[in-house]
Amino acid sequence: MLLAGFFFALMNVCVKFVSHLPTLEVVLFRSVISLVATYLILKQKRIPLLGTNKKLLIARGIAGCLGLIGSFYTLQNIPLASAVTINYTAPLFTAVLGIFIVKQPVRPIQFLFFSLAIAGVLMLKGFDTRISNLDLIIGLLAALFAAIAYNIIAKIKTSEHPLVIIFYFPLITIPFVGIYSIFHWQMPQGMDWFYLLLVGILTQLAQYYMTLSYQTANLSKVASLTYLGVVYALGFGYLLFDESYNIYSILGIVLIILAILLNMKVKTTSSIKKGQESS
Repeated sequence: MLLAGFFFALMNVCVKFVSHLPTLEVVLFRSVISLVATYLILKQKRIPLLGTNKKLLIARGIAGCLGLIGSFYTLQNIPLASAVTINYTAPLFTAVLGIFIVKQPVRPIQFLFFSLAIAGVLMLKGFDTRISNLDLIIGLLAALFAAIAYNIIAKIKTSEHPLVIIFYFPLITIPFVGIYSIFHWQMPQGMDWFYLLLVGILTQLAQYYMTLSYQTANLSKVASLTYLGVVYALGFGYLLFDESYNIYSILGIVLIILAILLNMKVKTTSSIKKGQESS
């Protein structure tokens, strides 16, 4: 998980290095690499490409597409650690939407954690003039669409192969961002090509190590390590992009991460209790 988080952090840095390119063009490069890699693995394993729950798979692809566009937009337009932190609010949206989509109950204390995260977001926005209202809205919408995608995955995880679920994401994304890119194409120059290639490669590596971690270790322990991404982002932002934060912005980031970790702990505890009761 430490490797996965580091690779995701490097991917975020590469996205920021190409901030002068249109966001949808960067998403296109990332999606093409993901499509090719996933397709080759599916063919090698002889797994049917299109799955069975096509409507839900398409919905997951659309939600994932919109979430990635918003995520890359914030990475390109606001300080790195702020963008990463706002993107990490997705688990909170996932828990709330889970009440309606997968009928997963939420304990009353979790709403306190949601409020804590909202307070952190408002503090981060209020004390960092580099984040506009539009940037914040797009970042939160990205997290919301990611949460929708996660809930759809939860509904179909037992009936669809994970690679098929992943395959639909670039399958839906490429036509959408491709059409836009045709009319707004900006030719990458020099090192841009290297960074764009790295965006795709680093994402695949990060997803591989993250999946390996979830398969071989305690979920609650390794999941919390993903939030080291904020520490990576703070470091990379300071060293590579000359970004700094005042104490109130740092406190806002800490509040958001604390709320997410507390929410995760409550969910994990509830799952353990259910397992004990059923046994």
